Amino acid sequence: MPRRSKQICCYPGCHKTTYTRYCEDHEKHVNRYHAPRKKTAARGYGGRWQRERKIFIQDHPYCKQCFHDKKLTPATEVDHIQPHNGDYDLMWNQANWQALCKTCHSRKTVNEDGGFGRKRKAQGRGI
Repeated sequence: MPRRSKQICCYPGCHKTTYTRYCEDHEKHVNRYHAPRKKTAARGYGGRWQRERKIFIQDHPYCKQCFHDKKLTPATEVDHIQPHNGDYDLMWNQANWQALCKTCHSRKTVNEDGGFGRKRKAQGRGI
């Protein structure tokens, strides 16, 4: 069976042709930054987490940040104030949890993780 035709490498500015998405020069570079993320259960967010977060949101129904800003917004997510980074004790310590709405949680995550070109912040800071 004949191979499909070659296409231009998808890396910006590269004009080499390849059978895959990226040429050999850029395949390693791209995979280093876009490694597949572990499944939620493998990161510790399986059935137990879903049960615990549901109870926590029932006990803390409003977004902590919005409430601080004098707005009543329903909480939809449970955030780790200090990222646990795989630390089992920190993951399950409810003193390290806060209820947030989707908007506030996304904003906090982007600021901490360095999304949209921002630098990573020091860990241990809440909102």
